[in-house]
Amino acid sequence: MSLQLTILGCHSATPRVNAYPTSQYLEINNRHFLIDCGEGTQRQMRKYKVGFSKINHIFISHLHGDHFFGLIGLISTFGILNREKELHIYGPKGIEEVTKLQLKLSMSHVRYSIVFHELTSKKSELIFEDDKVSVRTIPLNHRVYTNGFLFTEKPKTRHLHLDNIKQYDEIEICDYHNLKAGKDFILSSGEIIPNAELTVSPEAPKSYAYCSDTTFKPDIIPIIKNVDLLYHESTFLKELEHLCERTKHSTAEQAATIAKEANAGKLILGHYSSRYSDVTCFKEEAETVFNNVELGEVGKKYTTIKSCKQLVN
Repeated sequence: MSLQLTILGCHSATPRVNAYPTSQYLEINNRHFLIDCGEGTQRQMRKYKVGFSKINHIFISHLHGDHFFGLIGLISTFGILNREKELHIYGPKGIEEVTKLQLKLSMSHVRYSIVFHELTSKKSELIFEDDKVSVRTIPLNHRVYTNGFLFTEKPKTRHLHLDNIKQYDEIEICDYHNLKAGKDFILSSGEIIPNAELTVSPEAPKSYAYCSDTTFKPDIIPIIKNVDLLYHESTFLKELEHLCERTKHSTAEQAATIAKEANAGKLILGHYSSRYSDVTCFKEEAETVFNNVELGEVGKKYTTIKSCKQLVN
């Protein structure tokens, strides 16, 4: 598995029966991230078997309650479970103050370290990187300072073409590292065996873009260009587009336009207004612009699996 997204909640702020505010669990290249943390997130994590101990990095798009009111509860539960690992929280300036105040006044002391990464830039910036994944912000336009997040796999090493390698007795297991790194092999005779004969190109790195609450904002397209999986809020249908400027939200058609112009692989819609009892019309509207559309559904998993065409190691 290369990339799997689990929707824990995808509805707007108004409470409803069997509707949950925004939260997502992303597994990408063996890394585990929580994206936004609306009320009830920890319950949803239990329901959909998201291991609490796997979460070391939480990304909060903005400080509206339906996107972060579940955070303090999750932090407190981590403490009850005797968590020891550091927890990193990325979010707008103010996330540290509001979290520490809640912990202080509720006397919910935690024994583990919480590292806050407060964001203020209105330009896209790299906020997390290790040897497997990088995360950049996607500046959005909402009623308060808001970011989306772009998660991208790091390029992987080349795969060994074992059948071809076996034709050369001089190539030993200790040489595999250099071959995976793209180096040619030089025989004792001086003959150069091109790396392309001994290895197979790795699959292209996968990426996921999370575009939280925002108006239609075409200038994000270069940031998310060619993204494999795109989540974009779609609070309204086109018939209520006149509400978008006041509320700073988007329509399904506008989300589809972003997906089309960005050449996204797949679009997931979400953050539906409580006005709509049937959300299938969101998919229908988006499909007038962009073909590969899915509705965000609580508990649904969206998976991208890489495949290898040749025998590899």
